Amino acid sequence: MSFFQFTPAFANPQGSPIRELFPYLSRPGMISLAGGYPSPSLFDQEGLAAAAAQAMTTGATALQYGATEGSPALREQLAAQCQERGIRCSAADVLVTTGSQQGFDLLLRVLIQPGDAVCVETPAYPATIAALRQAGAKILSTPVDGDGLDVEALAALLAALPVAERPKLLYTVPNFSNPCGTLLVQERRERLVQLALQYGFVVVEDDPYGELAFTDARPAPVYAAAQQQVAGSENPVVYLSSLSKTVAPGLRVGWMVADPAVLRRCTVAKQTNDLCTSPLAQAVAASYLQSGRYPQAVAKACAEYQRRMQALTQGLKARLGDLVQFVQPAGGMFVWMTFDTRIDPQKLFDAAVAANVIFVPGKAFYADHANLHSMRLSFAAPDVAQIEQAVDRLTEAFDKAK
Repeated sequence: MSFFQFTPAFANPQGSPIRELFPYLSRPGMISLAGGYPSPSLFDQEGLAAAAAQAMTTGATALQYGATEGSPALREQLAAQCQERGIRCSAADVLVTTGSQQGFDLLLRVLIQPGDAVCVETPAYPATIAALRQAGAKILSTPVDGDGLDVEALAALLAALPVAERPKLLYTVPNFSNPCGTLLVQERRERLVQLALQYGFVVVEDDPYGELAFTDARPAPVYAAAQQQVAGSENPVVYLSSLSKTVAPGLRVGWMVADPAVLRRCTVAKQTNDLCTSPLAQAVAASYLQSGRYPQAVAKACAEYQRRMQALTQGLKARLGDLVQFVQPAGGMFVWMTFDTRIDPQKLFDAAVAANVIFVPGKAFYADHANLHSMRLSFAAPDVAQIEQAVDRLTEAFDKAK
């Protein structure tokens, strides 16, 4: 008899399918198109060092426990970020979280009970699927096409479901999504809000990549679209974002903007989770945003990621042709690619590893009914020369998997 009686969610837990690829990354000469990590070469180390030094001038304040809601200075800066993106909010509307992933976890704790239905765009971020499974949620899938979440397919799903089986929450990454890299068009954002109001579910808008745009043509957040429709009433959208992809993931600084009733309950939930996000990290983040270096750093990252994206997509088109299909992203870090059904997925993965290039197999991004002839490629971490070499190696792997 074991002393440890695990909860159902952890009786036979599965780790992150992406992190389980890490052992391959230690192989000499391996080029990774797998992890969604920002490029270390784009970290503004000089600016962050200055921000850290400035943070330490506050004496012991940055080293002490802080308010669960977050430091006033950082909340002001994050509210300003949201305002620039088109969201009307103040510091009081912001809850600082330890990465945007914690924000989603807090929402599940305060909104979802075992058996509740939650809708996710599919393919979806694997950590989202894992979090929903741990919460005991029933996962409903809605497809994605080249314009993002297919809201008419969602409308058909909602209309067909009995009232008791309708979702309480929908999760979406509308800006350059992980894994598809797609951008949800404005008309669909407005329609999504209409459906949320009609059927009574919460929209969780996760926006870690929205700043990494390759053009200036970006729709306003779904949260902002909802503000236009509800006009002061309860907003059905919760907005999550992060500095991980634009400043540095090591800060572990994210945030939530939501209705006061949601923020209050998530704050209480966070008190039993980690008390507060690191005050030192918050002080560094606030100082960095106050320094005025953020816009230039983001612009530099956008230009470089666009170069890397073009190297990857142009190389794939030239070398693999009709064997593969993908939508060229207008921002973010990812290309979602499907490939000819005559290619054996496992043989392709094994051949790629043997050729010293790695990607994430598409099955990692589905709660069920996975498209095995798919993969996610990230162009963020490798430089252009490495990407060109990675395309050569992928071409070799495809040849061997035919």
